[in-house]
Amino acid sequence: MDKLEQIFEMQQKLNNYIIKNHSLQEQYTPDVWIQKNILALISELSEVLDEVNFKWWKSKRPIDSNALKEELVDVFHFLVSMCLNAGMTAEDLYNIYLKKNEENIKRQDGHSEKKDYRP
Repeated sequence: MDKLEQIFEMQQKLNNYIIKNHSLQEQYTPDVWIQKNILALISELSEVLDEVNFKWWKSKRPIDSNALKEELVDVFHFLVSMCLNAGMTAEDLYNIYLKKNEENIKRQDGHSEKKDYRP
């Protein structure tokens, strides 16, 4: 099992644990779970913003690298949960990422079928 597969498996176990311990069985459909995860992800992204001094009206403080990394992992938790709710596997995510990354490079080089991506 590779690391991404392990992450997906661990996240599924955590999701199941939360569902069981909060009596959420059959309470939400996969699309509602995705909506809830989007809201949680937005909240976590706000915490990432707080870690990188986005408030220009406040005095800057040194970035706490460990806190920033933890917030990014929190974002990843909810992203993986959404993938699971959408029926994606770690392999699906990996393969779709490879294809999308290739397309994004083509776009930046002006080789995309989409006309809005000219260098």
